[in-house]
Amino acid sequence: MLWHAGNAEEEAVFLRPLVDGLAKLGYVEGKNVIYEHRFPAEQPERFKAMAAELAQLNLDVIITSASAAAYAAKAATKTTPIVFIIVADPVGGGLVNSFSRPGGNITGYAVVDVSPKRLQLFKETFPNLSRVALLINPDNRSTAQRFFDQVVAAASPLDLTVQPIEVLGPRDFERALSLIPRDKKTGVITVFDPMFFNERRQIAQVAMAYGLPVMAPADVYVKAGALMSYGPNLVDLFRRAATSVDKILKGEQPGNLPVELPIKYDFVINLATAKTIQMDIPATLLARADEVIE
Repeated sequence: MLWHAGNAEEEAVFLRPLVDGLAKLGYVEGKNVIYEHRFPAEQPERFKAMAAELAQLNLDVIITSASAAAYAAKAATKTTPIVFIIVADPVGGGLVNSFSRPGGNITGYAVVDVSPKRLQLFKETFPNLSRVALLINPDNRSTAQRFFDQVVAAASPLDLTVQPIEVLGPRDFERALSLIPRDKKTGVITVFDPMFFNERRQIAQVAMAYGLPVMAPADVYVKAGALMSYGPNLVDLFRRAATSVDKILKGEQPGNLPVELPIKYDFVINLATAKTIQMDIPATLLARADEVIE
């Protein structure tokens, strides 16, 4: 398994459901399956080196978490089956040939753009919202540009302007968020990015200190303190990935297994955070939320 964070503890929120999903299908660690975990800690050279290392181990399958790991694994081997999880636009990025027939030695679980719905919910929550500050990781330039274009397209019909905010590494969030106006008319948007996932608690803490509402891409950010999220249930994706791994281990070719998309989408609100930043959440939005954290 090629992850993106620095250790198993940082990946626990996804590692556990994946391993549990495999266990329910009969794959018990230490009994009939051995897991080789690699944690690149977001360092590009480590992704490449660790993918190459896994490719040399004669594994039955390589599972990857997020885009950087998936592309590193594909570059490292053309024979070992690969199952990727959480990759945006795998066709446009050249990871697979198509969703229906990915081809080669790879398949997986993609995420799709839901920016229109996320911004709609953000605007409904804060009718005075006129600007969204989009956090961008310049180390993932191509992905960041795609997310920026998607958010700009979704913002236009809502009369929202988009302010890109580059975050130059894990220690740069305080500086980056200090650039965002604290005028009760500006909200923060975070997108799928491994660094933002790893630093989700820091993002939430700094945003709360500045009184900024954050709309995140998944519930794990809200459980770390972000104000709200709308997006795919990522834990469910990792749990479902066990099914594809099982099929491959039983002889199916990954290139013949369609790339799958999220089934569950969740709208989650953190009321404790709303109180901290002194923002009221309309009762109609609370009633529509899949989960409210108090």
